[in-house]
Amino acid sequence: MNRARILLGVTGGIAAYKAAALTSTLVQRGATVDVIMTEEAERFVGPLTFSSLTARPVYSSLWDAPERIPHIRLVREAHVVAVVPATANTIAKMANGIADDLLTTALLAARVPIVLAPAMNDAMYDHPATRANLATLRQRGCEIVDPERGFLAERETGMGRLAAEERIIDALERALARRRSLEGKRVAITAGPTREAFDPVRFVSNGSTGATGIELAREAALRGADVTLLLGPTLLEPPPGVCVVRVTTACELNDAALQHAVGADLVIATAAVADWRPEQRSESKVKKTDAGVTVRMVRNPDVLAELAKKKGTSFLVGFAAETDDHEANAREKLRRKHLDAIAVNDVRGERGFGTGRNALTLLWGENDRRELGTAEKSALAARLLDAIEALMRER
Repeated sequence: MNRARILLGVTGGIAAYKAAALTSTLVQRGATVDVIMTEEAERFVGPLTFSSLTARPVYSSLWDAPERIPHIRLVREAHVVAVVPATANTIAKMANGIADDLLTTALLAARVPIVLAPAMNDAMYDHPATRANLATLRQRGCEIVDPERGFLAERETGMGRLAAEERIIDALERALARRRSLEGKRVAITAGPTREAFDPVRFVSNGSTGATGIELAREAALRGADVTLLLGPTLLEPPPGVCVVRVTTACELNDAALQHAVGADLVIATAAVADWRPEQRSESKVKKTDAGVTVRMVRNPDVLAELAKKKGTSFLVGFAAETDDHEANAREKLRRKHLDAIAVNDVRGERGFGTGRNALTLLWGENDRRELGTAEKSALAARLLDAIEALMRER
């Protein structure tokens, strides 16, 4: 906790007074705490309480120091964001991407771990809408510190009492530990499709957008790694703070991988590499004719196999996009290419490629497996890195 930068969001529930006690504990443990209060939170606890505890200004409006753009600056400076207490209203806004005040706008811009500690009446907590909203936020990677059963403000006993301070601090420490877990490590990630042209305007490719690899690069960088992203053609923007090497063809990716990935502590090959390329490329556009066109294809380099030959002490993780016999095909690839682990997903229909969500299973060893579930690709990236780091520690 020492030297951690924590952004604390305080929303309008009776448990807001407990957020002041939490702030005091965090400061005593060496953390720097910035506080955003909603207008409703200020009805329960005054901003002066938090500014006195943190020796820092308290923010409540998008127009507090607008020249510094607080909703961006505060989350960029933070190592972790916590919302304590998190009301049903704030949870609903987060789940639906509503950003109508400083806190929800900052949360929408956050690219760091988010910890939520809900607190509300038990009827509100049990409502299907609240349950669905919390499930959505979990799938996106938020850590939820579930409330406890106890005496509520309505003079009732039920589930909805803010979690004990120790549980919230444990969640924050886990988030902070995850954030720096790859510090000092060099990580190389291949991502996106490759394109194999047979004339200046036509090419062979696939539906990959590179989203999974980009999210993995973002998450690895957040964890402190020195990240190199070998990125094929895509309209998606790579994350800030990583070294990006642009490639188009499989041959270019192979050359870049041998130059930038060999010797890395961790290599994750998510790129959807074209297995074949046209034997010849026309320098002019091939004109349409009634006779049709025959294009002879030749094999491309097997980038993952080439990396496996030179992996040394690197931990090498492959990806298998399958339509049939998913696990059997992935395990065959795992053995044949001498990988340390492989992530497999089903790409039938519109699954996997070009979507915001995915489902992954991580395989290693003879029969070891871990289901990572179905979630947004950003959340899956965090789950996958958690699993990979655990395997690296075991090795």
